[in-house]
Amino acid sequence: MIVLDSSFLIAYHNTSDVHHPEAARIMAQLAGGRWGRPLLLEYVFLETVTVLLLRHDREKAVQVARQLLAAGDADFVPCSDLFVKTVETFCAQESGRLSFVDCAIITAAREREAGHLATFDRDLEGREDLDVVHA
Repeated sequence: MIVLDSSFLIAYHNTSDVHHPEAARIMAQLAGGRWGRPLLLEYVFLETVTVLLLRHDREKAVQVARQLLAAGDADFVPCSDLFVKTVETFCAQESGRLSFVDCAIITAAREREAGHLATFDRDLEGREDLDVVHA
């Protein structure tokens, strides 16, 4: 199982992003079932749509929002059930570099036993509990 991060989704949906070619290759592998069903956290959805609104326009943000919600091959993960554990993960970090959304990703990966993560966020690389995928 693989967790999707907003940096990956934004790169995939933004053709001018430096990571877009790699994101497209990873997305093709996802579609082929390489890592099983992907997990899309509610927080990641919110972050992705917001960044696309700011970097592009409302039309692009709405298009991606609808596309993500309609994706039948991904499990949408509401974050309210993860909130308290995410706060614990956020507060327990020693370096303080991970965002709350990043901590939610880590928490969901632990809860759902997902060992893979699609991200371009350097702060999430090098974790022992998550394998950051590359094309």
